[in-house]
Amino acid sequence: MASYTVEGPNILIDTDLLSAEVHTEGYVSGTKSQALLDKTTGARDLGFGLDIVDFLLEPLPDDPGGTLYPYPCGDAYHGDLVKRYVELPQICTGAKKLEFEVREGDGWIAVRQWFQYTDATYGREPGSVWEQTILFRDGLRYFLSADKITSVNSVAQLTLRIDMPGHLKHRAGNSFEQIYLSYGGTLPAAAFLEDFPPHARHLYQRDDAAIPELMIRAYQVRLESVVGPWLAGITLEPGVVSEAWCHQRGYVCFIEEIGGRPVAAGESFGAAYAVGWFNGIEEMCATAEEHKGAVGLELNGMPKLV
Repeated sequence: MASYTVEGPNILIDTDLLSAEVHTEGYVSGTKSQALLDKTTGARDLGFGLDIVDFLLEPLPDDPGGTLYPYPCGDAYHGDLVKRYVELPQICTGAKKLEFEVREGDGWIAVRQWFQYTDATYGREPGSVWEQTILFRDGLRYFLSADKITSVNSVAQLTLRIDMPGHLKHRAGNSFEQIYLSYGGTLPAAAFLEDFPPHARHLYQRDDAAIPELMIRAYQVRLESVVGPWLAGITLEPGVVSEAWCHQRGYVCFIEEIGGRPVAAGESFGAAYAVGWFNGIEEMCATAEEHKGAVGLELNGMPKLV
């Protein structure tokens, strides 16, 4: 039976197949680093957390001297991808504390968190609202989640940056077997031994004439006693992903940006995901097909994807 306890700012969640933690102070959003336990195999996620949220951006270059918050471009970590900030801070490191609520029902626990951006660039108003809902259910080795932005500004190509499923810590490929990108196939751990920038390899950029059928990004955990499961992040409506990369920068960096469409002040956009453990690529694909097209989560009555 799904259950939870709240210990100060920390929410500890248990279902029949998963354990997880959501921390609402410190490093925030998504689930806590290495806290998603697969009770079937004993595997844990390998990074800094899952469905971790950053800032709002647009795909334009900074004007020289035009902002207090220039976006780093051209270095080994950020590569040659042209971006500039729209609203800040980076939620995971800069928000420090999130408002939250927990709801429960027969066999499920849901955590909702939210934050209002406090800084803006280029004469815009700060105050856009980010909301995240995370749903754990008995019988599932993955959780469902959704991120939503309600913008206070009109922006021609507004994007929200997230880590999806989450970054992957390793030392010379010691913690994982391989990576799977539904738009790029399988990649061995040996492909991530040396650093390379986001634009160099495995970069996804949306082409509206050729939206992929599925959007899955996953890694297979290395375990000693059994074949390791896959930790996957499945974006349930592939068309909401404007850009995504998977590059090495001391760890494997799984960045995904959603949106990239015109947004008027007062309008919202978002995405929904299935994040967690799978036995193989076929099982991930079946889950993606089952929930395909969803862009949000509703908690009124029985929780459901929408």
